[in-house]
Amino acid sequence: MNKPATVVPAREGQAANTPKETAWPLRHLTLAGLTWHGNVALPDSGIPILGLHGWLDNAATFTRVAPALGDIGPFYGIDLPGHGHSQHRSPGEHYSLLDYAADVVELIDHHFERPVAIVGHSLGGIIGTLVAASFPEKVDKLVMIDSLGPLSQAAGDSPGQLRKAIRKRLRGAGAAATYRTLEDAAKVRAGGLSPLSDEAAHLLVPRNLEEVDGGFRWRTDARLRFPSPGRLDEAQVHAFLQAIEAPTLLLRAESGLLGGREKWQQRSQLIRNLQDVTVPGSHHCHLDGDVAPVTDAIRAFLKS
Repeated sequence: MNKPATVVPAREGQAANTPKETAWPLRHLTLAGLTWHGNVALPDSGIPILGLHGWLDNAATFTRVAPALGDIGPFYGIDLPGHGHSQHRSPGEHYSLLDYAADVVELIDHHFERPVAIVGHSLGGIIGTLVAASFPEKVDKLVMIDSLGPLSQAAGDSPGQLRKAIRKRLRGAGAAATYRTLEDAAKVRAGGLSPLSDEAAHLLVPRNLEEVDGGFRWRTDARLRFPSPGRLDEAQVHAFLQAIEAPTLLLRAESGLLGGREKWQQRSQLIRNLQDVTVPGSHHCHLDGDVAPVTDAIRAFLKS
């Protein structure tokens, strides 16, 4: 085991379902996150549930899901590197799916004594598939929320993708925007690529902000927006999905990103032990609107 996770003690009178700030040291950086101990008798009892958020989000994305799973086991919402309160990668390093998978494997290896259940939304679900496929002994169950494997790319598109990625790295990121108030930043996020309600944006955004002179600025690493230098092709994605041994739950949002695309239908047939459930809502169906169908499905799956 590595150095143990650091948990900030609860304040007197703090509710049991109030998350606690936690830090998990790895070899090259420290991950931060939120821990919900819920109703289990001891923090180390029950099934350890690892929550992996989506791109540009953070551990607070599980604010409405984690408390509903409190009698199953402790819920550890992780800020992925470069997100939330976790450290950024060193200069010269970048953010690839395979590196994220390595981070999660190291986290499980050094800070958990038994296999975990992974609940991943979007990017987090993609990372979960890579970890479950490559290290089946470390993943007891896998939940993918509006997520079904990495984006793929035809082999012939690889040179152009690499060119685009390198050109962006050489140009670097522009100046970071400053928002006068938290509400201003929340409005920007609410109207983003995957829109959120005002309520959901206010749950998610504060953890991605830092206070600076004149207001607030995103604390997320600007390099997260850089194009990937390369992607897996569809045959490689299929190989990962076929290698998953853990029982798997796929939650498709009715108005989410998976839709009825033929590629996604083909992928779902490759996972040998899959439950495929459609839930109401958008891409952030676990955070926005009525999340009861999501939490009910996850609870039933993890308790089965």
